[in-house]
Amino acid sequence: MDYVRCMDTLSADIAEPVKSKHDRILEAAAAVFCQDGYTGASIDAVAVKAGVSRQTIYNHVGDKEGLFKLVVAKLTEKSSAQFFLLLDGFPSEPQDIEAELTAFSTRFLIHVTYDKTSRWMLKLVENEGGRYPDLFDVWRRYGIGEKRPAIAAKLAFLAHGGHLDIDDATLAARQYMALLTAEWRTEFQLGNLPDEAECGQMAARAVKTFLKAFGKR
Repeated sequence: MDYVRCMDTLSADIAEPVKSKHDRILEAAAAVFCQDGYTGASIDAVAVKAGVSRQTIYNHVGDKEGLFKLVVAKLTEKSSAQFFLLLDGFPSEPQDIEAELTAFSTRFLIHVTYDKTSRWMLKLVENEGGRYPDLFDVWRRYGIGEKRPAIAAKLAFLAHGGHLDIDDATLAARQYMALLTAEWRTEFQLGNLPDEAECGQMAARAVKTFLKAFGKR
């Protein structure tokens, strides 16, 4: 499969099959913000890409700050929905905790590799989150703010069932996600996206390290 790089358009990831003017504006804005960053992006560039007037954008979403926040909210909403669907496959009563957690972790990495919404959100957070933290309030509350507690709950359930040895599920969740995404994020930052086999290898290494710290003794 030909992997789509983060400079591609969002297309169906944030727009309906039949795009309204509002959808076209959001899609164009996401593309421009990813390419030019928040500072470099302009309402004029978004208007040209969306095929609308500058005034139309102001009428629909307001100024550049409002437009950026709306893009972040839309990406967060879609990314979170996909994440929780994926989380349904997290092991709850595993026969082989390492094998089943590795299988889930592999699916997770493959998902973020292929899914444009996840990659675009990560790109925006990495490039702009430190400089403009106020623009990511929705993502902090409803993106990462909901995902980490959900992972923590899953790990706490495994610990309660005797499969893991965890004192602080919140800390364990942070460390699990950090281990799982460490290698992937490095490749992403270098402009590389791993194939499915590489995702599996990264997941296996992350889970093995995680279980050395939190596996049942």
